[in-house]
Amino acid sequence: MATFYERMVPLLVLWLAVCLIQTWAVDRSNFKTCDQSAFCKRQRALKPGESPYRALLETMELTNTRLTLQLINDNNKVHLLLELYRLQGNITRVKINELKPLKPRYEVPDVLVREPPTEPMSLLSQDENGVVLSLGVESQRVIVSARPFRLDIMEGSSVLMSLNSRGLLAFEHLRMRKDTFSYKVTSTVASVWDNIKSVFSSQADPEADKKEEGDPANQDETAKEEEKVEEGMWEETFKSHTDTKPNGPSAVSLDFSLPGVEHVYGIPEHADTLRLKTTDNGDPYRLYNLDVFQYELYNPMALYGAVPVMLAHNVQRTTGIFWLNAAETWVDISSNTAGKTVFGKMLDYVQGSSETPQTDVRWISESGIIDVFIMLGPTVKNVFSQYASLTGTQSFPPLTSLGYHQCRWNYNDQEDVKSVDAGFDEHDIPYDFIWLDIEHTDGKRYFTWDPHKFGTPKDMLQGLMDKRRRMVAIVDPHIKVDSNYKIHNELRSRGFYVKNKDGGDYEGWCWPGNSGYPDFTRTDMREWWASMFSYDQYEGAMENLYTWNDMNEPSVFNGPEVTMHKDAMHGAWEHRDIHNLYGLYVHRATAEGLSQRSGGVERPFVLTRAFFAGSQRYGAVWTGDNAAEWDHLKISIPMCLSLGLVGISFCGADVGGFFKSPSTELLVRWYQTGAYQPFFRAHAHLDTPRREPWLFGPENTAVIREAVRQRYALLPYWYQQFYHAYQTGEPVMRPLWVEYPEDPATFAIDDEFLIGQDLLVHPVTEEGARGVTAYLPAKQEVWFDVHNFQKHNGAQNLYIPVTMSSIPVFQRGGSIIPRKLRVRRSSSCMEHDPYTLFVALNLQRTAEGELYIDDGHTFNYEKKEFIHRRLTFANNILSSVNLAPDAKFTTESWIERIVLLGTSKPSKVTLKTADGQESQVEFDFDASMSVLTLRKPGMNAGADWTMMFQ
Repeated sequence: MATFYERMVPLLVLWLAVCLIQTWAVDRSNFKTCDQSAFCKRQRALKPGESPYRALLETMELTNTRLTLQLINDNNKVHLLLELYRLQGNITRVKINELKPLKPRYEVPDVLVREPPTEPMSLLSQDENGVVLSLGVESQRVIVSARPFRLDIMEGSSVLMSLNSRGLLAFEHLRMRKDTFSYKVTSTVASVWDNIKSVFSSQADPEADKKEEGDPANQDETAKEEEKVEEGMWEETFKSHTDTKPNGPSAVSLDFSLPGVEHVYGIPEHADTLRLKTTDNGDPYRLYNLDVFQYELYNPMALYGAVPVMLAHNVQRTTGIFWLNAAETWVDISSNTAGKTVFGKMLDYVQGSSETPQTDVRWISESGIIDVFIMLGPTVKNVFSQYASLTGTQSFPPLTSLGYHQCRWNYNDQEDVKSVDAGFDEHDIPYDFIWLDIEHTDGKRYFTWDPHKFGTPKDMLQGLMDKRRRMVAIVDPHIKVDSNYKIHNELRSRGFYVKNKDGGDYEGWCWPGNSGYPDFTRTDMREWWASMFSYDQYEGAMENLYTWNDMNEPSVFNGPEVTMHKDAMHGAWEHRDIHNLYGLYVHRATAEGLSQRSGGVERPFVLTRAFFAGSQRYGAVWTGDNAAEWDHLKISIPMCLSLGLVGISFCGADVGGFFKSPSTELLVRWYQTGAYQPFFRAHAHLDTPRREPWLFGPENTAVIREAVRQRYALLPYWYQQFYHAYQTGEPVMRPLWVEYPEDPATFAIDDEFLIGQDLLVHPVTEEGARGVTAYLPAKQEVWFDVHNFQKHNGAQNLYIPVTMSSIPVFQRGGSIIPRKLRVRRSSSCMEHDPYTLFVALNLQRTAEGELYIDDGHTFNYEKKEFIHRRLTFANNILSSVNLAPDAKFTTESWIERIVLLGTSKPSKVTLKTADGQESQVEFDFDASMSVLTLRKPGMNAGADWTMMFQ
């Protein structure tokens, strides 16, 4: 019989969670503002002006791969080391660290895919004021100014970016606390030695004082100026939690000026607009992974993930800034055009105002070093490639994971799973994955199953496998402290838990009650964790069971800001140094476990809530605990667009909203939106009524069914886009400005988006909407409504009447998109089905596209086992040619239909296959819509063929 404690713990945890949920829904006081974060308040108090830092040019060393130069703070005489690298691909790297820190400062590991290859720099000129270096790309150069220190990157006569131009570089050096015994002993000895040394040195060399200034060996001796001790430097309290800060103040900060720029993007995760706002009149954007229930919208508060990457764009150029620091970070943005109306800007123009638009950005991190990668474009796709060369591309997911996912907290038992699964068949709605939340476990012990509700998990999984479907089960990184739990016992015996400041295992409260937190920063711990997913360790698991990592910020219900104490220890490093990395490490170890269980053959699928730069290499993310509200539906678009811009393409939001209960209209609209976002999952809170898609009446079931079926018909295109993202780093779901970078009308649009470059989607996100206005870009383009094939010219705002069944989607003229129109119960059931090609002609009567096919689930594509074909229409000839002649793969799929949009009626159509045989193809022509349909041409999807229209 369970003890009283065992019975009460789940109730206490649920009560605590409910209290937190109720608080978070209305009270922001659980999370810090900048004023409540001591280092942010301290750094933000510094105002623009002349920097105290200057470059000591006599210390400069230039090798073939890097420049090094000492900086000195004239206020405290502390020396810093500047390192400057020119990297392959038009990237400049700037590192600043203490020259001689008291102890090493944290430098982020494991995020870069390799040590970035360098290219040589050359010295163009040098004098007492600074140096000029060539970056080797056309007329690009770096100017390092000495007094005050400043760094400008130029191309021709234009400044692309300036560092420390506003004098906000700050580097809090590590120091000993002055009220400690060790400091008093050290300072007393040093004082005596100073007195002795000064007597002899002044007699021997009256110039000694001048010489010492540039000598880093005398850094400690010359740092005589009493530094002001401010509240929060050595200890900080927020609510009931005290952060002991044994290393004292260690913040770093640097400002960047972007001349000619008014639009900046990125630095997710925030529930805000795509275009970042200025922060002059409020808090900076915060990057600090936190478990925020039912988050507020349109503010810069931190959320579950943090990617410290910003893109800056104007009609001439796109650049990027990657601030490689995993500590709590705040980003301030200001602009000289902020707040100006369109009329005000026109007035400036009429009056001949010569002020150039400029955006200034300041990064502030609590610890670590300054390590920044400046990606110089010049195009946005260059920036995607540059960032991908540093942190990798989106992992290529299994095809099935691009289908529909059905989830809630929680499906009750195996019978419930079986019933829901059958419901999809009964209502003819395809799906690929059903999900189990925390209640499927034995008392919140991960890697286990509730013996009463899920007593025969392999039977359940086999039932799904028989229908070619799959399951995802949650595995969170907080481990129940329980001596009868194998996972806990192994972690404790191996010393794998994060430690508290006193050296014991760090413990906090989460879903299981008292929990330990594995130290995922350790390679050996991650290897052990990965091994727990093997079939002989994870009892009940089968090859169709995949994983979901939630709560990996990490979430600690009784911790400061619902996360881990910053003075917890990961080996030699404080949690404050690595906080934003923790979720990435959990995600990585889990993905590696799923891959290793198959001997490295099968691609993993792992969803994570917390993330950092580089998380794209390990799977999918979602936007966390949203709410069943129209504004939450709307915000899902810019949130996923922002993630795509910084490499994370596999993004989605909980369809229907996690908290609260959606109206039928909202649920339907959310399905229609989610069907056109990369990760497509419905999810709901434990306390909400059931909302499987057939529970809202036959009419709404039919509309939802149609949205899901549209998703499945487009899976070949989605899969092709993810292959392209894996190859290039370009986002799958992208803002319009990415494809139309010279059209300012696109720069702030975040209620519509592109999938790849060929599909434009404007979801209906307004309650009671009878129409939407979509911007169709580019005067030289035409766009075809994918539902009725009506053609529309580009460069217009098009009003589209809508009904409850409407999803405004347009195919770009000049594109060819493959679909599979025989939608079945799951994507795997459609594997060998035939393709339909939709050929949309542009004004020049040409079109092109691609078709990518592989086995959909293994890593064999890395061995060149795939089909990749180029489809082109030009000069009245449609052809398919092999883009990868050295690749080997066969498919049973064939081309069963070709639909040409915006064409004229031919007299005949002739198909010529690779063996030279010719045949006539039957067709229908709709003159009213200029649509030509070719039926059953019959060629294999992997073959060469040509079709001539006469």
